[in-house]
Amino acid sequence: MAKQLSYPAMRRVFARFHDLEPEPKGELHHVNAFTLVVAVALSAQATDAGVNKATRRLFEIADTPERMLALGEAGLIEHIKTIGLFRNKAKNVIRLSQILLDEFGGQVPSSRAALQSLPGVGRKTANVVLNMWFHQPAQAVDTHIFRVGNRSGIAPGRDEAAVERAIEDNVPAEYQQHAHHWLILHGRYICIARKPKCGICPIRDDCQFEDKTP
Repeated sequence: MAKQLSYPAMRRVFARFHDLEPEPKGELHHVNAFTLVVAVALSAQATDAGVNKATRRLFEIADTPERMLALGEAGLIEHIKTIGLFRNKAKNVIRLSQILLDEFGGQVPSSRAALQSLPGVGRKTANVVLNMWFHQPAQAVDTHIFRVGNRSGIAPGRDEAAVERAIEDNVPAEYQQHAHHWLILHGRYICIARKPKCGICPIRDDCQFEDKTP
């Protein structure tokens, strides 16, 4: 685990991320808040590309809780059977659709606690929805962010909760909204797991990773 970067170094790091991509976007396809919740729930232990392929047609015919319930669990499975754990995920999506109708008037709630009350929606999923749809500076820590945070010193922590707190406590306020996406994209395409691309890394000078590749 790397040592936490200093505040001046954090400012330099996120200024570089901002300069390269001022408005980073999530890569999961969605058309509204409901489809975003569904897409993020489906993405557990699956790739964004795989989820997008499965939901492209699904979201054309089931983009609301009502339409998802009309499709039914068996119909949903036909669309998502290429995704890992599809049977359990289908059950959760149908259940959360019913709960949204029964308890939230068919609308996706904007509080973390309410989101986490939905089947298949944990803290990470809730934070993605809060960040991407409701534009709250919530930090969803996935494997990419956990790796980047610990390697670089941006957000060292022994578990996802600690990394989340480190981001909230140490990333300058003006960069909090997009920190989640910058770090995911950096981990997905530059600071990859087995052989990070340190030679083209925009934050190499401030990164605390000792075993930098050429």
